[in-house]
Amino acid sequence: MIKNRFCILVFLLGIVLVPKMNYAQVDFNKTPDDDLGDNDDEFQELFYEGLKQKSIENYDRAAQAFLKCIALDKSIPVLYFELGKSYFKLNDFGLAEDALKKAVNKDPDNEWFLDELYGFYASQNEHEKALQTVKQLVKYHPDYKEDLAALYVRTEKYDDALMILDEMDAEHGVSVSRDIMRNRIYEKTGRKKDQIKNLQERVENNPEKESNYLALIFRYSENNEKKKAFETAKELLKINPNSQLVHLALYKFYLDDNEAKKAIESMKIVVKSPEIKPEAKLKVLTDFVKFVGEHPEYESDLVEATAMVSTINDSKTVIELGQYYLAKDDKVKALEYFEEGLQLEPNNFNVLKNVMLLYIDLDKFDLAQSVSNEALEKYPSQPILYLINGVSQNELNQPQKAIDALEIGLDYIIDDVNMEADFYKQLSKAYTLLNNTTKAKTFSDKAKQIESSN
Repeated sequence: MIKNRFCILVFLLGIVLVPKMNYAQVDFNKTPDDDLGDNDDEFQELFYEGLKQKSIENYDRAAQAFLKCIALDKSIPVLYFELGKSYFKLNDFGLAEDALKKAVNKDPDNEWFLDELYGFYASQNEHEKALQTVKQLVKYHPDYKEDLAALYVRTEKYDDALMILDEMDAEHGVSVSRDIMRNRIYEKTGRKKDQIKNLQERVENNPEKESNYLALIFRYSENNEKKKAFETAKELLKINPNSQLVHLALYKFYLDDNEAKKAIESMKIVVKSPEIKPEAKLKVLTDFVKFVGEHPEYESDLVEATAMVSTINDSKTVIELGQYYLAKDDKVKALEYFEEGLQLEPNNFNVLKNVMLLYIDLDKFDLAQSVSNEALEKYPSQPILYLINGVSQNELNQPQKAIDALEIGLDYIIDDVNMEADFYKQLSKAYTLLNNTTKAKTFSDKAKQIESSN
C-alpha cells in the first residue's frame, strides 16, 4: 500500500515539475511505468526530500538526495531522470547528459526520459544527438515528425527533411509551418524547379483550393516566369470567378500587357475587398498613383479607388498621393494628403516643408507662422524655415518679426544664391512696411544683383 501511494505521488509530482519546452511533448496522460521497487523508509525519505528540494528550486540538495537514493539502489531509472534534471538546473551539463542517458539506457521505451533528453540536446544545440533521440520519439508520437524534419534541416540533411515533409503533407495536408520549412530548404539548396513542381502537383491534386494557385503564381513571378504566372492567375479566375485575392497578381500582369481597363478593374476589386489586408491594398493604390501619373486620362478612376479605401494609414501611399496632386497643381488636395502624411510621420522634414509651403501658396499665413515657429525649435539650422516664417510674418503685417527671423536665417544659407535672393526680397518688403525706404532699396538691389548674375 505504501508503495502504491509512493508511485502515485511520484507521478503527480512529475507532471507538475517537468519543465515546459518549445518542442513536441509526450502524452502526460499515460502513467510512466517507473517501478521503484520495494524500498525501505530511508530510500523513500531521501526520494521525497529530493522532490521537495527540487520543487523549491534547491537543485544542489535535490541532486545530493537523488545520489544517495542511487547509492542505495542503482537499478531505478527515474532516479537518474530526476538527477539529470537537477544537474541541468545547476548548469552541470555534462553530468546532466550522463544522468539522462543512464535513465534512457535503463528504460529505452520511456517517452518521458526520451523527451527530456531530446529537450536537453536541443537546448545545447547538439543537433546530431537531438536527431538520434527524436528518431526514437517518433516511434511513439508522430507529432515529433515535424521536429525531426527541422533537425534534418539544421544538420543539412535536406533530402531527409523533404521526405518527412512530403509524408506529413500526404497524411495531414499542407500547413504554414511546414511550408516555411520547405521553402527554406528550397532557398538554401537553390531547388527552384523542385519548388515549382511541388506547387504544380498541389494544384493538380486539389484544383479547387485557391491558396495553391496563389502560391504557384507567387513562385512563378519570383522566378521571372511572368507568362506562366499570368496563365496560372487566369486559370484560377476561370475556376473561381469570384476570387478576389487573384487580382493582387492580375492587376500587375494587365499593366505589363497594357490592358489598362482590366488593370483598373482588378485594382478596384483589390481596394474594396474585405479579404485583402490593408497593407496589400495600399501597395496597389501606390502603383495606381504611379500609373495615373503616366496616364492622366484615368484620374477619375484613381479618385474612385482612393475613396474606396476608407482610411489610409500608410505614410508612403499618403505622401505619394500628395506628390501626385502637387504635380497636378491641385494644391488643396495635395495639402490634405501631406497633412495626413505629417501626422503619420511627424519627423519627416520634407513633408513638413511641403505643408508649410502650401500654407503660403494657399494664403494660410496664420498656419504657416505657427507651424514654422514650432519647426524652428526642432530644426534651428534650416534656412527655409526662417524664410517661410519671414514671409508669413510679412503677410500678417508683422515686419519686425519678419526681419528678426530673416536676418538669423541668412547666416545658415550655404551655396544657395536663389534662396539668398528670396531672403533679400522679403527683407526689402519688411522694411517697406516699416517705411524704411533706404534699407528696403538696399535689400531689393541685392536681390536684383544676384538674379542678374544668374
